[in-house]
Amino acid sequence: MMMRVRQEGEAPLKVALLGSGTVGTHVAKLILEHGDDFAARIGRPLELVGIAVRDLSRTRDDLPPELFTDDPQALVTRDDIDIVIELIGGIEPAKQLILTAIDHGASVVTANKALLAAHGAEIFTAAERVGVDVYYEAAVAGAIPIVRPLRESLVGDSIRTVMGIVNGTTNYILDKMTTERTDYQAALVQAQELGYAEADPTADVEGLDAGAKAALLASLAFHTRVDSNQVPTEGITHIVQDDIRAAHEVGCVVKLLAIADRLDDSQISVRVHPALIPLGHPLASVSGAYNAIFVEAEAAGRLMFLGPGAGGEPTASAVTGDLVTVARNRVRGVAGPDQTNYNNLAVAEMGAVQTRYFLRFRVVDEPGVLAAIATILARHGISVQTVLQTPATGAGPLAAASAELSLMTHVATEANLVACLGELNANPKLRSDVRFLRVEGM
Repeated sequence: MMMRVRQEGEAPLKVALLGSGTVGTHVAKLILEHGDDFAARIGRPLELVGIAVRDLSRTRDDLPPELFTDDPQALVTRDDIDIVIELIGGIEPAKQLILTAIDHGASVVTANKALLAAHGAEIFTAAERVGVDVYYEAAVAGAIPIVRPLRESLVGDSIRTVMGIVNGTTNYILDKMTTERTDYQAALVQAQELGYAEADPTADVEGLDAGAKAALLASLAFHTRVDSNQVPTEGITHIVQDDIRAAHEVGCVVKLLAIADRLDDSQISVRVHPALIPLGHPLASVSGAYNAIFVEAEAAGRLMFLGPGAGGEPTASAVTGDLVTVARNRVRGVAGPDQTNYNNLAVAEMGAVQTRYFLRFRVVDEPGVLAAIATILARHGISVQTVLQTPATGAGPLAAASAELSLMTHVATEANLVACLGELNANPKLRSDVRFLRVEGM
């Protein structure tokens, strides 16, 4: 269906903005201050006609006060609105406002990863029915262009893997733990002081933010609808300096990764967890609050997308990029490519994942222990690539009579590893429970 387009020649396209936080304020200023540039790029002017906010009493510098309203419903139900930019976040009222805007014929630009990961199917279906756009480049990796490359540039290729650092907060924390030997809590406080982490950092440090982004990336890469509740997530709160040190000893760093793999012709794996990455891998050198996404495609090969993954100005850049594209489509009377889900691949359980593992634990320092450990591993189909044994650190008789083993495995399934850990931890020759981290990119 062709979208509704007014025929007033050079009449401006009318834009409504929902939310005036850090990103929303930057977006509003860009629209107001660069109107001539946008008009030249689009072929019609843009007119910002309203900004919906929760509290009208707050002072908002540099933006015309007459634009503000605390009635977003009235704004999105205006029949003259061409484009609605949603930057309020969360599920409700964002979902209802977006669906209402679509029903009234408006295209939508959003940065709402949580909403799209949970209810994207409903929103994209509504937009397709009416013939309008839903663009969301800013929802995945801030200023980094990754949605459009996956949806358009690589749509003729076959994606094998999408793997990335998609949360700047956790990357900043792990980078500080690696380069400055800071412990987790101190690094988190630094991230909060710099504005990288919220007062309540749960969504970031527990991997929930990255999980929503992983669902969106997998949906795009594999033309299969993936919801956030299908993505197992593990955060970084349990990572300690010993993990960072041990990773360095085997030529790796620890990163929180969002990973989407095609396992075979019928299923994919989507997950978020900390992992060891070899120092030579492109993702290993991504520092600070930067994001990076690594894509491996059948024909294009290995591609890397790097840039600031958050912040008002970088995210506003992605939002206005979508705004220009959607506005151009309005002028031409067309909608952009639909969100295709024709593959309908199964999303595998975590137990089906195949990767390498790095195990660390203390054992009784006596002959035959290593052979006994290897027997347990072999019984569960896990073979060992390398073994490093060092004297246990610490004081007391337990440390004196024990050694620390670090094992790098060959590729094994998660289900086999979990079963193996149960047997290892019950073995009387172990002086500590097994700590493990998955290994990617090796």
